Amino acid sequence: MSALTTFGEFVSSAVVPPVARDAARDAVLDTVGVALAGSVEPVARRVRDVARAEGGAPRCGILGVADRTGAGWAALANGTAAHAHDFDDMCFVSMAHPSAPLVAAGLPAAELAGAGGAALLDAYCVGFEIEAVLGRVMNPTHYEQGWHATATLGTIGAAATVARLLGQDARTAARSMAIAASEASGLKESFGTMVKPLQVGLAARNGVLAVLLAEAGLTASDRAIDGPQGLLVAMQARRHELGDGGAGLGRVWEIVDGGITVKLYPSCAGTHPTIDTLLDLRAEHRFVADQVEQVEIGVDAVTPTVLIHDRPTSGLEGKFSLHFCAAAAVAHGCVDIETFETAGLADPVIHALLPRITMRVDPSVGVEQPPLTEAVVRVRLVDGRSFERRVRGARGYPSRPPTAAELARKFRGCAERAVSPAVSGQALDWLRTIERQPRVAALADLLAQTEAVSV
Repeated sequence: MSALTTFGEFVSSAVVPPVARDAARDAVLDTVGVALAGSVEPVARRVRDVARAEGGAPRCGILGVADRTGAGWAALANGTAAHAHDFDDMCFVSMAHPSAPLVAAGLPAAELAGAGGAALLDAYCVGFEIEAVLGRVMNPTHYEQGWHATATLGTIGAAATVARLLGQDARTAARSMAIAASEASGLKESFGTMVKPLQVGLAARNGVLAVLLAEAGLTASDRAIDGPQGLLVAMQARRHELGDGGAGLGRVWEIVDGGITVKLYPSCAGTHPTIDTLLDLRAEHRFVADQVEQVEIGVDAVTPTVLIHDRPTSGLEGKFSLHFCAAAAVAHGCVDIETFETAGLADPVIHALLPRITMRVDPSVGVEQPPLTEAVVRVRLVDGRSFERRVRGARGYPSRPPTAAELARKFRGCAERAVSPAVSGQALDWLRTIERQPRVAALADLLAQTEAVSV
């Protein structure tokens, strides 16, 4: 049985357990929040400008504005916005941000289908699980060779989500994902530029487009994933066949067992263990920036291929700079959206610290741990005191999940960069009860009620 046959049967017939739906509900809530925050960013505005000029029939909403456009353009706009701050959630099995492309594709697809919230959550879950299966087969080699897994795997996952929402049978869903396999792309070389969030928007758009083309009767290879010249071979997967990787679909749910990492800092996930550790050490030992002589950070071999900007010149580059994020944590005891805006980037206290921050590969880091999740942090003060701590994971990881109050606080802080506090509160209530909502389209209508606030 080909990988696509297995995937198509799962997409069309999987019965999603309530506990998986619960995880999906929180993921959708978090993603809508970060998309609203991202909707006011230059990259999102520029994508919307093109959507206004080139978009199709006004059938689907763009979050945070009154615009309506074609489903693919809405997915592109919302996916780009959702990743604009790099504040969207993570999965270390797929080595991707799963929710941004899945939610961005799912929202307009649900509008096309006239679907309710429960259907959106089920569709999100099947897309998430297919991404996880591909992630186990393809990574880490796929990611290490320069592929942006959020965009590549996200294209297949987005197609699965849309196929489920549009009620495709197993064969048509398989064709949708075969088409998506030929659309999948995304390069890590683009990290720190506007193209990184654009790649996520393209993954969502391409997932929608693949399904609509399959609906129209477009044919595709049933070996597009695991054929001798298929996606697994072409994109340098660790293995070139699923093996038993798809056998657990529908029986084992990665979204439940492995969980989702919710970001509490708007920067690359590889910075979070270090940020957490420095915030804790700073609070425990009460040191300030001018007392720090050196900060040394030991990381795994993958981390320097992701955190590629030692001296960032833009906020986008700063999100992929361990040096900048560490300096911000030491300087101010917080890392938030403002850290990466113009004033934060020019902060003299942070700039004075940058030469004192070093990152090096430590062979003991990352052994039997997912890449980007472990660090050894050493702080040496000018008075001779020194502190060392090895950390695995960070706040927001499945082992240290955010509380409902933390999720709500993050949502409102993000959403109110684009909409009024009243609308933000209504949207939060709507998303908390999404499973009982009869029309997903009502969310876009709600979020279009007020003009965006200026920030």
